Amino acid sequence: MIEVSRSLYRATLLVALAASVFAFGCSKKPKQVSAPPAAPPAPAAAQPTVTLAASPTAVEKGDPSTLSWSSTDATQLTIAPDVGTVNAQGSTKVTPSASTTYTITASGPGGSANASARITVATAAPPSAEPTLDELFTREVRDAYFDFNKADIRSDARDALGKTADFLRNYPQIRVTIEGHCDERGSTEYNLALGDRRATAVKQYLISLGISADRLNTVSFGKEKPFCMQSTDDCYQQNRRGHFVRSKQ
Repeated sequence: MIEVSRSLYRATLLVALAASVFAFGCSKKPKQVSAPPAAPPAPAAAQPTVTLAASPTAVEKGDPSTLSWSSTDATQLTIAPDVGTVNAQGSTKVTPSASTTYTITASGPGGSANASARITVATAAPPSAEPTLDELFTREVRDAYFDFNKADIRSDARDALGKTADFLRNYPQIRVTIEGHCDERGSTEYNLALGDRRATAVKQYLISLGISADRLNTVSFGKEKPFCMQSTDDCYQQNRRGHFVRSKQ
């Protein structure tokens, strides 16, 4: 009887031990498997770059200029105005009719970029109008200046009257009136006489240079029509002159 009890005890102990081992094995958590690392993001597409140059940058109307360009990271390039689609790099001739700014646009997956070059077209100056006879007279005919209280033709007056004589020879249809003028000093009567002597001296000098006397009239204004109104030596000198006026035909 005692042997049976011991056998039963041993069997019960083995069953309890086996159950304990089984329960311990079932209580362990299963090992987790980590996910593979994510792939790195693809690099962003590069921003296109582009350059454009013109040579020469200034031309005469009708002459050509060369546009040159280069680019990176672009899939399409266009040049405006008038050129259109172009390769990634190259050159082309243009002949603008007026000053023009050319712009190249480069586009690609990374965006777009622009560059510009200006060509200036020179505009021919319009032909200058021929000067009128009155304009030529004003430009070419020179007055003769005198010393104080004198009617002698001095050296600078000879040079001036020589140029006047050249003009009168080139335009024989022109007649002139020579006005004698004085500064403000002295009486009215005295200056009228002095102005007359000055006008006559100018006339005689032109006659000596070959100008016909019938083309030359004289008149004296004395001090009555001054060219300068200030009482200074410079102003007095401007008023002592033989002055030319074109006579009406």
